[in-house]
Amino acid sequence: MTSETVPTPRRAAIGRWYANATPDQWRSFASSYIGWMLDIMDLMLFAMVIRYVGADLHFDKGMAGVIASLTLLATAVGGLFFGYLADRIGRTRSMVLSIVCYSLGTALCGLSTDVTQLLVFRFILGLGIGGEWSAGAALITETWPAEHRGKVMAWVQSAFAVGYALAAIIAALVLPHLGWRWMFAVGLLPALFAFWVRRHTRESEIWLKQKTRLSLGATIGALFGEHRRNTLVGLAFTAAAMCGYWGLFTWIPAYLSTPVGEGGAGFDLLHSTAWIVVMQVGAAIGFISFGYIADRLGRRNAFLLFFICSALAVPLYVAIRSPVLLLAFGPVVAFFGTGFYSGFAPTFAELFPTNVRATAQGFIYNTGRAASALAPALIGLMSRHANAGVALGATAGFFALAALIVFFCLRETRGEKLG
Repeated sequence: MTSETVPTPRRAAIGRWYANATPDQWRSFASSYIGWMLDIMDLMLFAMVIRYVGADLHFDKGMAGVIASLTLLATAVGGLFFGYLADRIGRTRSMVLSIVCYSLGTALCGLSTDVTQLLVFRFILGLGIGGEWSAGAALITETWPAEHRGKVMAWVQSAFAVGYALAAIIAALVLPHLGWRWMFAVGLLPALFAFWVRRHTRESEIWLKQKTRLSLGATIGALFGEHRRNTLVGLAFTAAAMCGYWGLFTWIPAYLSTPVGEGGAGFDLLHSTAWIVVMQVGAAIGFISFGYIADRLGRRNAFLLFFICSALAVPLYVAIRSPVLLLAFGPVVAFFGTGFYSGFAPTFAELFPTNVRATAQGFIYNTGRAASALAPALIGLMSRHANAGVALGATAGFFALAALIVFFCLRETRGEKLG
């Protein structure tokens, strides 16, 4: 297969990733892109309505952070479970099950009558969110050529920004007229997409040719035995980076709508939505750009560039008081503070063999995301004792830590053969 070819750096840099793509490759691209877009939409709906749900169900910012954090913890369980299913029964079957799971979890959130029910339903949502990434990442990295793996994954990962923006748009359209409960009802729609995935998306040839199907115990044994160093390094820098991301972007909608006297930007719903959507334009460009940079300069250098720039950009952003400057600089923060996500799937795919790849990708990515559950709760608790801007600016330290781990521990994997 072409995915087994190790290209020259120049070929990797100038080749058109979409040239000569097969129908199966495009279907894998479409299913992963749309699946990602919809799962992030469902995940971020809560961030758009934290204040309104809290008022109705009687919980404060600290509990809101705990709810967001529990959701991220659930993604680790979902990543391991559905990732293992993807290695056992196939990438597309696991993807279908995970989409149905997160869709139902989102819809149930709209039926919550107290905070306990909301916690349970967000946990169900988190299981599906973690599982969808695991299956989709394996499918994409196994069906596209090695020389374009970073670029293709970057285009797919850019769906993250589209999903985030969709959540903000749904909030603006639905919240003022129907309330927050109907916003979560919209989250049921991705379940319909699962039927298209099941009907039209083929399994990857690499997975079909893999004859060894490990038990769960053997899989975990491989991750912490033969591949222990790759597992631990991946977990460390992923968790640090995601602490930066989730601490920052879970609370940015609330920061923008918090009164100036409390350290926020003081925007109304319409202006907050507009600023969030504009930021996601920067995020989408960051996702895509990371893939091109990683395929040209290597995974390590791309991660270092984005982490260091994020650590510098966040304090500058929260120091800005001009709405015009916030609008202009927001996309820059999102570019660096989000774009690095495109590097996780290709890097993890190149660090692990096929018989544990989906489990490894899902476990590392989602356990890192679960560890980052600390960040939304921490920022929420900090905002009780410090103004919103100071609490948000603290996330820069996580990005700096991620850069240090990558610099000292991560080996370069660009162009490696998948086996």
